Amino acid sequence: MAIEGQQPEQQQSYPGSTDEMSPEPHDEMRGYVGRGLLAGRKALITGGDSGIGRAVAVAFAKEGADVAIGYLDEQEDADAEHTKSLIEAEGRTALVLRADLAEEQNCRDVVRRTVDGLGGLDLLVNNVATQQPVQDFAELDPEQWDRTFKVNIYSYYWVTLAALPHLPTGSAVINTSSVNGLRGNKSLIDYSATKGAVNALTYSLAQALRERGVRVNAVAPGPVWTPLIPATMGEEKVSEFGTQAPMGRAAQPDEIAPSYVFFAADQLSSYYTGEVLAPIGGETLPG
Repeated sequence: MAIEGQQPEQQQSYPGSTDEMSPEPHDEMRGYVGRGLLAGRKALITGGDSGIGRAVAVAFAKEGADVAIGYLDEQEDADAEHTKSLIEAEGRTALVLRADLAEEQNCRDVVRRTVDGLGGLDLLVNNVATQQPVQDFAELDPEQWDRTFKVNIYSYYWVTLAALPHLPTGSAVINTSSVNGLRGNKSLIDYSATKGAVNALTYSLAQALRERGVRVNAVAPGPVWTPLIPATMGEEKVSEFGTQAPMGRAAQPDEIAPSYVFFAADQLSSYYTGEVLAPIGGETLPG
């Protein structure tokens, strides 16, 4: 399960793919045994082709849910198809939906196609994200700032707004935040700002949607070994990724996915809304 020590130095083109990573992440929930916690549920997971999104998709399927996954572009087709096969291997329906969710209409279309293809929607995981480290704040240009906000927070608003008419009482929305949204990061300034916004959106939507019977929570992981890391960081940074955590390593996606099952399942979290769960490898935060 664990990545022992450092990863080899490596890079790949954005947005990255799983089969080019060394070592490949553990993101198929192979040792996870479902117990019907999400039987009959219909889920949409943005950024669901690989990494945390893949692990969540498979965990949901093992718990009995049908799952649609959104992903960005052709480079991720193979990852998306593999995730689809993992969902179907559990006897569940799977949809793969390629779309750039930095565009509002694409967000609406992904929701519509999910509802049409699965016959409904009651679990929404806003998980898509982009990042691009900078060494100096002066290097952060307006185009990057705008793109990061469009993907990481606008899409959460657009997808959730489009999904709302379809979410019955008892539905759950789960947003992916980050430890960087809790304490900032000097080289991921725009990314950290969007993740702070995700936390505030989660708190606010939890209050706004309570009377509809829709619970809204967030998961804010620390470092996780996903394709986004070698696709956005320099080789040396990749080799050291996760070593700053008290546990001395990055998490595997399989270690993060159960947090999403917890928030999705009424049996486990019916009294939870407006919470941010932070699996961050032993780091403690003030407040």
